[in-house]
Amino acid sequence: MDRRALLILGSAAIAWPLAARAQQKVMPVIGALLSGRPSAPISVSAREAFQRGLHEAGYVDGQNISIEYRYAEDATEFDRAANEIVQLGVDVIFTISTPGALAARRATSSIPIVAATMADPVADGLVANLYRPDGNVTGNTFMGPELAPKRLQLLQELVPGISRIAGLQHPGVYSDRTMQNMLTEMQTAAIASGIEFQVFNAAAPNDFDGAFAAMVNAREGALVIFPSPLFFVHYRPLVALAASHNLPTMYVFKGAVQSGGLISYGPDIPDLMRLAARYVVRILKGANPADLPVEQPTRFELVINLKTAKTLGLAVPQALLARADEVIE
Repeated sequence: MDRRALLILGSAAIAWPLAARAQQKVMPVIGALLSGRPSAPISVSAREAFQRGLHEAGYVDGQNISIEYRYAEDATEFDRAANEIVQLGVDVIFTISTPGALAARRATSSIPIVAATMADPVADGLVANLYRPDGNVTGNTFMGPELAPKRLQLLQELVPGISRIAGLQHPGVYSDRTMQNMLTEMQTAAIASGIEFQVFNAAAPNDFDGAFAAMVNAREGALVIFPSPLFFVHYRPLVALAASHNLPTMYVFKGAVQSGGLISYGPDIPDLMRLAARYVVRILKGANPADLPVEQPTRFELVINLKTAKTLGLAVPQALLARADEVIE
């Protein structure tokens, strides 16, 4: 065998194994690891957005692809579900959030993983860098740490004269580095604005009541909710508690405001799931996730609920209304 033949053989041996697996199946199989329960509004929205992105690329579940769904809410459930998906021998894994991506990566280092709405995939150790992930994980990020100062500024505009703002965080949901970056961004912005900022923790839904009671006892004037899949899945109890305690609250995504929350600022989360489907399609067609840059959102939505503002006795400045992408009346 000559040198040229050896080079060709070697290249084929190290190629991404997707094509070989696909030849053995009637249709490609996608493993989808989602947050929450199957019937939860967030899960329904995620499925619809993901399937819409696949459909736009010509892929329909049950026709030319097969999708195996699994659901989880905590680290143990994520690991179990991720291992189940890997054992199915899927061609690619689609997941939501950093915890989902970490669980999938713990379960496999060879099956491609596309993760939507990651926080800081570099700091969390999921990719080498955003432009060339150099592993089996890629997807998109909602740019968690960088948005904290903007959320604080918008809340100040809506609640003028405020001197104390609370932050609700889910401890340990991301790496220590990511958590610290989010906290530092917020604290720095608060100090620059002359705001006293105090963090309260909630690691599970049954912690919500105690956290809000502690905020009221501390005489906090408003609240910024930090990004977390826990708060994303269980946003309805958070909206209800903010209303019952008359606490003006800034949310990460518009679904909370559409359900009665006061204000949100961030990327369109369902659209990030739709966009992640494009990467799944590219991988099904032979792309290597190591070569697909982690995408970052370029558009952020400001959503305000006027009815909630009125209930809280807040007059929304016209300048703020003019910048809003959606106003709920």
